[in-house]
Amino acid sequence: MQTPTQLNTQALPGLPDSLAIPGYDRSALSVGIVHFGVGGFHRAHQAMFLDRLMNEGKALDWAICGVGVLPGDKRMRDVLQDQDCLYTLVTKHADGTREGRIIGSMAEYLYAPEDPEAVIEKMASEQVRIVSLTVTEGGYNFHHVTGEFDAENPDVVADLQPDASPRTTFGLVTEALSRRRARGLKPFTVMSCDNIQGNGEVAHKMFTAFARLKDAGLGEWVEQNVPFPNSMVDRITPVTTDDDRSAIAEEFGVADGWPVVSEPFVQWVLEDKFSLGRPPFEEVGVQIVDDVEPYELMKLRLLNASHQGLCYFGYLAGYRFAHEVCQDRLFARFLLEYMTHEGQPTLAPVPGIDLEDYKQTLIERFSNPHIRDTLARLCAESSDRIPKWLVPVIRINLENDGDISRSAGIVASWARYAEGVDEAGEPIEVVDRLKETLMAAAAKQRQDPLAFLANREVFGDLVDNERFVAAYTEALSNLHTRGSRAAVEALVSEAG
Repeated sequence: MQTPTQLNTQALPGLPDSLAIPGYDRSALSVGIVHFGVGGFHRAHQAMFLDRLMNEGKALDWAICGVGVLPGDKRMRDVLQDQDCLYTLVTKHADGTREGRIIGSMAEYLYAPEDPEAVIEKMASEQVRIVSLTVTEGGYNFHHVTGEFDAENPDVVADLQPDASPRTTFGLVTEALSRRRARGLKPFTVMSCDNIQGNGEVAHKMFTAFARLKDAGLGEWVEQNVPFPNSMVDRITPVTTDDDRSAIAEEFGVADGWPVVSEPFVQWVLEDKFSLGRPPFEEVGVQIVDDVEPYELMKLRLLNASHQGLCYFGYLAGYRFAHEVCQDRLFARFLLEYMTHEGQPTLAPVPGIDLEDYKQTLIERFSNPHIRDTLARLCAESSDRIPKWLVPVIRINLENDGDISRSAGIVASWARYAEGVDEAGEPIEVVDRLKETLMAAAAKQRQDPLAFLANREVFGDLVDNERFVAAYTEALSNLHTRGSRAAVEALVSEAG
C-alpha cells in the first residue's frame, strides 16, 4: 500500500477518482453559519446538505464556522486546521459498497476556551445569519424533572458574573446577541439540530432564560426577536474508529485524522422560521414544513423507541451490535409488532410519509452490518431516553385501552440489563447519569419485582397502574427465569 496523501486543500486535485471532491471554489466561500458541536452527526448531516448545495453553485455565502466549547474539542480543532477544515464522509451501504466524498462546506473552526472574543465577534458580525447547534440534550442545561433552566450549573453561574469571559454556549451566544442589539443589527436565527422533542422550543426557553438572568431587557428582546425553528434530524452516524481511518487510507489513499462514517439514509425536516434568510435546503432533499411535530413523534416513537426495544433484549441474549439483533427474525418481528401495535397508534398522520414503508426501512437500516452500531451505545443514558421516547407511548395506549405488552417488556428488559450482568454471567458496564440509583433498585427486584419501576423520577406513576404492572412483572419474570430470547418469544406469540 502506498503512503496515503495527507488531506488538505493542496491534495484535492491528486486524490483518486473514486473519492468525490468539492466541485466549487472554496476560496470563494464566506461564513454565514456558526455551528456549536462539530461532531460526527453534524458533519454527516447539516454540513453534508450544505456541501450538496455548494456543489450546485449555491449557498456559497452560507459556509460554516465550527466552534468547540469543551476541552475535548481542542483535538478536533487541531485536526481540522491541519486539513483546512476538509474531511471525508464515507457512506456504508448494506451490500458492502462504500461511497467516499470530501466535504468542504466548513470554512473555519474556532476553539472558544482559547479565544472566546473571536467566537463572539464572529457571531456578532453581519454576515452570520444562523447559529446552529448539535450539543446533545445535556447542552441545553434543563432540569430532567422540572424541564426548567438550571441556573445553579457552576459554568452558568460563572458566565452570569459581571464582566465574565463566557465559557458556555449560552454565554457566548447571548453576548453575541447583546452586541448585535447594541449595534442595531437584526438577530441571527438559533437553529437546533439535536435529537430532542421540540428542539427549537427547548432552545428558545433555555437561551431566553439565560438572557433574562444576564439582563432582563436583553431577555425580553431575545424572547420577541430571535427565531428558534424546530427540526427533526435523522442519520445513524457511529463513532469513527481507527479501523475506519485505516480503511479510508487503504481504499481512497487519503490520510484523514477525523473522517465520518454513516448509513445511506438521511432525513431533515425543518420549520421555515428564519430572521435573515436561509440556504435553499429544500433543493437538496430537506423537507421544509410548517409543523415538525408529526415527523418528530414518528421518529421518537418508531425509530428511537425501537432502538431501546432491541438494545437490552439483544445485549442480554449475547449480541453486541444492532445489526446482529435485527438480522435475527424473532427480534425483527418483535420490533415490527411494537411499531405497528403500540408506537404507530399514538401518531397523527405524517404528511408525505408512508408509515408501512418507513417501518420496513427502519429494520433494513438497523440490519446494515457495515454500520456496526453498538448495543452499548444504544443502552447508554437510558434514563434520558426511555421517559421521552417510550413512556409517552405507554401512557397514550393506557388511556386508550391500547396494547402495552411489548412496551412493558422493553421497560423490563432495561430493568434486567441494569442488574449489571448478562445471561452468560459477564459484567455489563451500565452508563447512565442515574447509574447508582438504577443499579441499586435493579439489585432488589428478584425479591421485589417493582423496585425498579418504583422510581417516580423516571416512570412517574406507572407503578400505580395495575394493567401495566401486570405486563411488566410477567416480562421481568420471564427474563429472570427463561432468559431474553424466551421473553421476546412470549411477547411476540401473545400478539400473534
